[in-house]
Amino acid sequence: MQKPISALAAFGLAFLSSSLASADDVKIGNLTISAPYVRAMVPGAPVGGGYMTITNTGGTDDRLVAASSPRAATVQIHEMKMDNDVMIMRELAGGLAIPAGKTIELKPGGYHLMFMKVAAPFLQGQTVRTSLKFEKAGTAEVDFPVGSIAANKEASHVK
Repeated sequence: MQKPISALAAFGLAFLSSSLASADDVKIGNLTISAPYVRAMVPGAPVGGGYMTITNTGGTDDRLVAASSPRAATVQIHEMKMDNDVMIMRELAGGLAIPAGKTIELKPGGYHLMFMKVAAPFLQGQTVRTSLKFEKAGTAEVDFPVGSIAANKEASHVK
């Protein structure tokens, strides 16, 4: 009898966790912003990385053109990619395209937000409020939970 109760409890916990994760979704126009998170920063580090998934369910392309946060002097939209066996990180001055009917993942080692000139390091358990400006959908306020220094999408929602 103990095992069925444990299995039922585990199922309920998994269902609750997935429900909480989807409760954090932010919808603006045809865009859904899900699983936002930032990594905790080491003391003295002036920059931090932000990650999320953006899904465009509409029939027209959109573009993430700017981001800002009271926690950073500047927030840039970046990409990391390999170029002749060298990892290069650069700002996407024209923003990040969010094609119609597609999902774009901002993740470590790829597209991401770079919070620059951060006065106080992001600490695990905090939330970093960030404004995301899209070319067509407008501006959305998104809360980025701060995970561990090694946080990834899956670990960022574990409380």
